[in-house]
Amino acid sequence: MSEAGSIEKGPDGVYTFTLARPDAMNALNRELVELIAEASNAVRDDPDARATIFVGLGDRAFSAGADLKERAGLGSIEVAEAVASISRAIQAVAEIPVPTIAAINGAALGGGFELALACDIRIASTAAVMGLPETTLAIIPGGGGTQRLPRVAGEGRAKELIFTGRRISAADALQYGIVHEVAAPDELRMRALAVARTIASNGPIAVRAAKEAIVRGLEMPLNEGVTLENELYGRTVPTKDRLEGLVAFREKRAPVYRGE
Repeated sequence: MSEAGSIEKGPDGVYTFTLARPDAMNALNRELVELIAEASNAVRDDPDARATIFVGLGDRAFSAGADLKERAGLGSIEVAEAVASISRAIQAVAEIPVPTIAAINGAALGGGFELALACDIRIASTAAVMGLPETTLAIIPGGGGTQRLPRVAGEGRAKELIFTGRRISAADALQYGIVHEVAAPDELRMRALAVARTIASNGPIAVRAAKEAIVRGLEMPLNEGVTLENELYGRTVPTKDRLEGLVAFREKRAPVYRGE
C-alpha cells in the first residue's frame, strides 16, 4: 500500500494489516487512517476473506493513537475532521463482516486502543500497555472508546479507566476481560495467525452469520435476537458447506469448506 501501512492476503483468506510507522509509535496520521478505512472496505468486499489481523510494525507499539505532531498544526475545524476521520476508519473496521483480531504488540493508547476495541478478538503481548488517556489532555475519546469499552469491560471499569486516564498492563487487561489472551512478544503474531487460521478452517458462511448474529443481536431485546439467530441459521441450511460438514464428519476427515 504505502510506507504508512500495508495489507496482505494469505492463501487461506486471512488478511494481515500492518500499521507501519514504527518511528512514530504507529501513530494514526491522515495517511494511515485512510489506509485502514480502504483496507477494511477491501476486506468487506472480498467474498473469499476469512479473517483479518491488525498488528503494529516493530515491538514498541500497536498504535500510540492520534499523531499529535500532525494535529498540532491544525485549526479547530481541521482537528474535528481529523477525529471524525479516525472514528469513521475504526467504524469501518468494526463493520468488517469476517472476524477481526488485534495483535497488540506494544502500546495501544487513545485511538490505537479504540482500534483494538473495534476488533472481535484481542491478543496482547506481555509487553503491551493499553489506555484511553484523553481526559488527561482535556478531551474525551473520539473513536468509539466511550461506547466500546463499557461493552467490553463493563460500565464501572470503563468509567474508572476513562475518568482517570489510567494505563493498564496486558495482565490487567486480561483480568478485566479486555483482551482474550496474552502471549510472549516473540509468539504474538504466530498466535494471532493460529487463531485466524482456525477461524478460516470453519464454514465461512456460518462464521459470517455468527458474527452478524452476535453484533446485531446485542443491539436488540433478547427475543428479537433469538429471532435473528433463527433467520441467520436458516441461511446456512441450504449451503453446500453444511452438507460437506456432515459428510466429513461421517468419513472422519477434515472438512473442505468453499463458502458455497
